[in-house]
Amino acid sequence: MSRTYYIFRNGRLRRKDNTIFLEQEGEEEKIQRQAIPVEDVRDLYLFGEVDLNTKLLNFLAGYGIVVHFFNYYGFYTGSFYPRETNVSGDLIVRQVQHYLDGNSRLFLAREFIEGALYHISRNLGYYSNRGKLLEEAIAAVETSMQRLKNCNTIQELMREEGQARMAYYSAFNEILELDEPFEKRVRRPPDNMLNALISFINTLIYTAVLSEIYVTQLNPTISYLHEPSERRFSLALDISEIFKPLIGDKIIFRLLNRRIISREDFEGIGHAQAIYLKEDARKRVLKEFEETLQTTIYHRKLKRNVSYRHLIRLEAYKIVRHLVGMEKYKSLRAWW
Repeated sequence: MSRTYYIFRNGRLRRKDNTIFLEQEGEEEKIQRQAIPVEDVRDLYLFGEVDLNTKLLNFLAGYGIVVHFFNYYGFYTGSFYPRETNVSGDLIVRQVQHYLDGNSRLFLAREFIEGALYHISRNLGYYSNRGKLLEEAIAAVETSMQRLKNCNTIQELMREEGQARMAYYSAFNEILELDEPFEKRVRRPPDNMLNALISFINTLIYTAVLSEIYVTQLNPTISYLHEPSERRFSLALDISEIFKPLIGDKIIFRLLNRRIISREDFEGIGHAQAIYLKEDARKRVLKEFEETLQTTIYHRKLKRNVSYRHLIRLEAYKIVRHLVGMEKYKSLRAWW
């Protein structure tokens, strides 16, 4: 069964036969090699300073292996997305048609936000039932959810989502035991430890979604909620909205409330004082993230257990079925 590899060590990635080697220069200039059988790889996350060449990239592309790159500070820099082998010209045409038709695009965009706000409301309800004072935030999110059906433009949808998220993030001060109040969401660059943690985990959600889109016939650059862009795979941003509160935020709550991650795990960089996770802390976050993706639930429709990672792939396939007219899309609402 294929798996995700997270590489933090510096070195050179090389290929020999059907094996990938991470080569490192050790003591007395001896080269140490860590072998990774290519059949065992789903995708690669490179956090270290790793050298590789086009020969290796061609090899990885032949096996459909997506590679995600992060810089020294753990900030996402981009992905190597191999040429799709599972291509459907008809589906691409349908993707574009649904983007160009205002009502079709609005329907999909609304579903992405409804799925996101459902899971946000669910998170708030969970902690409200455990004694947290979240009535104001819950009311604000529910109001935005009610208003979604009356939104006639993408901008109106995103405004409602933005208002709901503001209320949601304000509730973090009640859900989490923070040393200082969480005032607002700041992305570029993150200005405190909670913003840094949110940004890092949201990036992991985005890259996981991108890897799952690759195995489908969907084109990741044609999106509906977010504007398609030459610089990013915007469909992955659309689908990520559903899974950030379902997967990412729950991980954040566990990491901080269980003291797996604390203030000492962050550092500041540069004059802008961007905050980032130390390497050892990133490893702990990735461990929690990977364990969560491997967690299984019983799928009522499929009548079998599926992992959280597979739920992401199923969401992409649901969009495919909607685009070809097989089944109207309804974004995931967790039932477990």
